[in-house]
Amino acid sequence: MADLLNIPQPTDKKLPKPDWIRVRAPQSEGYKETRELMRANKLHTVCEEAACPNIGECWSQKHATMMILGDTCTRACAFCNIKTGVPNKVNADEPHDVALAVQKLGLRHVVLTSVDRDDLEDGGANHFAQCVEFIRTTSPETTIELLTPDFRRKDGNLEIVVKARPDVFNHNIETVPRLYQRIRPGARYFHSLNLLSKVKEQDPSIFTKSGIMVGLGETKEEVLQVMDDFRSANIDFITIGQYLQPTPRHAPVDRYVTPDEFRYYERVAKTKGFLMVSSSPLTRSSYHADADFAQMRDERNRRLAAENPQPANDNK
Repeated sequence: MADLLNIPQPTDKKLPKPDWIRVRAPQSEGYKETRELMRANKLHTVCEEAACPNIGECWSQKHATMMILGDTCTRACAFCNIKTGVPNKVNADEPHDVALAVQKLGLRHVVLTSVDRDDLEDGGANHFAQCVEFIRTTSPETTIELLTPDFRRKDGNLEIVVKARPDVFNHNIETVPRLYQRIRPGARYFHSLNLLSKVKEQDPSIFTKSGIMVGLGETKEEVLQVMDDFRSANIDFITIGQYLQPTPRHAPVDRYVTPDEFRYYERVAKTKGFLMVSSSPLTRSSYHADADFAQMRDERNRRLAAENPQPANDNK
């Protein structure tokens, strides 16, 4: 059946990494300071848990994506390096600890994500909302981006997160529909798409964001269709990055997409009307999130001004 679906299967053959995907090991003092702060506050980061290649650069600038609700996921996606199992009890003090870390780092923009917590009745929605509330209290100037699970079979709990009014609601689609059964078996493509569409319906002021990985066996045509699906869901920001195999037990890399192809995707996405596009081999969901947020906000303001020009002042 897998051959009929044209889904690539695991193989012992490992493709050599091209030069454009290589990064230096983290060594800076800023990196060490960020790591020590996370340890002192007993916080997890997706940067470490998912073995992000940009951790050295981001942490040296005191940018970190904090991972709430523990470090153990209830799902087992074929691309993800976060451990799977039975999660521990939710730490009720975590929203306070996260807010304290944001304050100590002096973050202008913070990204919070989590493991999937299918074991919780609300999927972790109330915990996300509490984190937003604590950060707003202690760091009112900080903009907040949430990268959430899909809240599948958790009807009514998306609304809890939306009512907390994060500046950005991010949920990654991850791959094209054809590859979902192998790459993201616990999720459903159109459920995730609908989740993002509902955010816009409930609060149009919240920016929505989603991303996919390439190099898993998708075609260019499928990537372009995903772009169209994103626009139909009114998603503001699309990210496209190279999939990297975390360990031999994870899905293999089908190919390393060239920088030229990433630039092609960026050009096409811009013509489709996204407010913001990040497409490169090392693009990750929260890579350069603070600068990208500022650029996205400016672009929305520019478009709104163009749609509603101010009348000339005849009294001048």
